[in-house]
Amino acid sequence: MQTTTRATFDEMLDEDGGIRPAYRAFRDWYDAQDKAWLAKQGQVAESVFRRTGITFNVYGEDAGQERLIPFDMIPRIITRDEWTRLSRGIEQRVRALNAFLHDLYHKREIVKAGRLPERVLRDNDAFLPEMVGFTPPGGVYTHIVGIDLVRTGPDDFMVLEDNARTPSGVSYMLENRETMMAMFPELFSRVRVQPVSDYPRALARSLAACAPEAAAGHRPVVSVLTPGIYNSAYFEHAFLADQMGAELVESSDLRVMDGRVCQRTTRGWQAIDVIYRRVDDAFLDPLTFNPTSMLGVPGIMDIYRAGGITIANAPGTGIADDKAIYSFMPEIVEFYTGEKPLLKNVPTWRCAEADSLKYVLDNLKDLVVKEVHGSGGYGMLIGPTSSKAEIARFEKKLRARPENYIAQPTLALSTVPIFTKAGLAPRHVDLRPFVLVSPKGIDITPGGLTRVALKKGSLVVNSSQGGGTKDSWVLAE
Repeated sequence: MQTTTRATFDEMLDEDGGIRPAYRAFRDWYDAQDKAWLAKQGQVAESVFRRTGITFNVYGEDAGQERLIPFDMIPRIITRDEWTRLSRGIEQRVRALNAFLHDLYHKREIVKAGRLPERVLRDNDAFLPEMVGFTPPGGVYTHIVGIDLVRTGPDDFMVLEDNARTPSGVSYMLENRETMMAMFPELFSRVRVQPVSDYPRALARSLAACAPEAAAGHRPVVSVLTPGIYNSAYFEHAFLADQMGAELVESSDLRVMDGRVCQRTTRGWQAIDVIYRRVDDAFLDPLTFNPTSMLGVPGIMDIYRAGGITIANAPGTGIADDKAIYSFMPEIVEFYTGEKPLLKNVPTWRCAEADSLKYVLDNLKDLVVKEVHGSGGYGMLIGPTSSKAEIARFEKKLRARPENYIAQPTLALSTVPIFTKAGLAPRHVDLRPFVLVSPKGIDITPGGLTRVALKKGSLVVNSSQGGGTKDSWVLAE
């Protein structure tokens, strides 16, 4: 994320310091509360999260890999009208992503039309030749999508990233809401907020609707495939499996039998119809991809291509959240929907292009540069907050592999209040709405996960980089 000297849009306060309509009812309630009591409630929330086991793993750290993601009790509030506009843009974008993936693995009409250069696919590890010519059950590639949004003004929401592989964070969205309702039940009787609690059931229904023909005649069996307890998102894997009433399985629990992928149960082996996998493509099938993988299922790709199982999200969807592909999303949306994008992209320079590379090198101190395949806030340069030495080191990496990077301008990201000992204080945020896709349609949970940069002046919201989370409210009226 980025920083700038331009004016920042505050989502609670207007230019004169008045309370914006979205926050008025909440602020009236907040002003009437004892602040010492609120501080104690924050401690209660932390103890609940710790007792529940809501943690994430930090790779490479020695001190007990697990950490709590900090939770801030002040909600991020979005009006119903704002959400209606956002939802239309999100749905349009997700429809385009699925159409794009089908085209890439079939006729490549967008390449033939000259709207997407062949070079962004060539030698791209996220593109899987094994998916060429194959259509997943129901024609759905991205069953679960997370669209990262940033806001720079009253009506200016922009897409920062598309998460089409295995988007995480939905468990925190659900637990944040449950915790807020337990701490402040009277607040929810004063402020009508659209619910999010139906997400696990909606996820189960959506996945079941994507079952292959092999599931005809019985209720589809849905399971969640996890790499195991040492994965950074293991809590979420277990949480979602439990909430859906699905089995949480690891590779050792699975085997291919009689043309199906089966899971071990107390009653013997049971065929799985839909597997919600939280294992990366490279480790999904050692017979097809990485032969050393101990996390996947030998032969699952053969069963998949034969129509014996649905894999969500489909292998090969990672090409859709590649940051080089992201820079072409305005063209992609228009090509597949025939409409202008309702949600803007952040302007992006593709360093693989000579003119763009020259501009980026000349302006490194003012830009944010990201790895094309990077995530979690790693491997990036935030020019305005970097030293001359850091910029010089990054410049060498950029010159050596320009095709590995894209660059974006610094943005005046919006702020929302957090609770501090000194009172409310503004901090920068992004928003990750969660989208479910099935042959029956597209379902967008109202709100999503708000990630917040808890340090004053920081715009890095990733939990791995010290960010926290908030409950995201979409008002019902």
